[in-house]
Amino acid sequence: MGVLVLALLAGAGGCTRTVVVEKPVPAPAPALPQNEHLVMAVLYLQHAAEARALRYQAYALARTRLDEALSHHKSPKKLAVVVDIDETVLDNSPYEGKLIKANASYPEFWKEWCQLAQAKAIPGAVEFLNYAVSRGVDVFYVSNRRLELLEPTMENLRREGFPQVEVGHIYLRTDESSKENRRLAIQKTHEIALLIGDNLADFAAVFEGQSTQLRNQTVDRLKKEFGTRFIVLPNPMYGDWEGALYNYQWRLPADQKALLRHRALKDF
Repeated sequence: MGVLVLALLAGAGGCTRTVVVEKPVPAPAPALPQNEHLVMAVLYLQHAAEARALRYQAYALARTRLDEALSHHKSPKKLAVVVDIDETVLDNSPYEGKLIKANASYPEFWKEWCQLAQAKAIPGAVEFLNYAVSRGVDVFYVSNRRLELLEPTMENLRREGFPQVEVGHIYLRTDESSKENRRLAIQKTHEIALLIGDNLADFAAVFEGQSTQLRNQTVDRLKKEFGTRFIVLPNPMYGDWEGALYNYQWRLPADQKALLRHRALKDF
């Protein structure tokens, strides 16, 4: 409380009387939870029929492009489809929901979530990958999940009905986050017909560590690859698109990240 002192004149004698009035001070606004910005993104993927439609659309397009690749395939190498795992074939939005409700941040609860092996399949993914295998195409799962999570990851994929869930077809992260060397290892024995992911680094090393402006310029330069060899799925929850806003300084305090997000907004 603030204090306001009033001096009042009393009667003809000119005497004064001092009245002390407490002046209320507004309480500070409560700080928003650090993950409030995630709420709409998670709700979109969990509830928007449009998000479901986009996923079906991506895998329908993938099937069309795979059929085209098969019709033109002349290499002695087998064709392969390379897919990311998280937000490409498995839905981790319940994990993001946990972070919101617990006011926590990655990697809290991540190992626990993966070990549950309860992530549901992304709509269209199981059907497409089983179709690819039925056409003689090999499937490779390339993910930045840590190698220690291999067993629960394989259990989760099998539980959801994905094909070729076996050692030699799953490339998890060891020392480096870049997927380039893992893609090159696959190319030694296979011709990659399609790459499917939710993050640009799932497709080519050229996208790694780029600023927001450069990422968009590179997409413009490689636009013929998208919808042809590169199939992108929506992920507004996280990814390099967010990291670029922070100049990839992921360990910045939550309030500084919020400031950078607001600075990046365009208005009129």
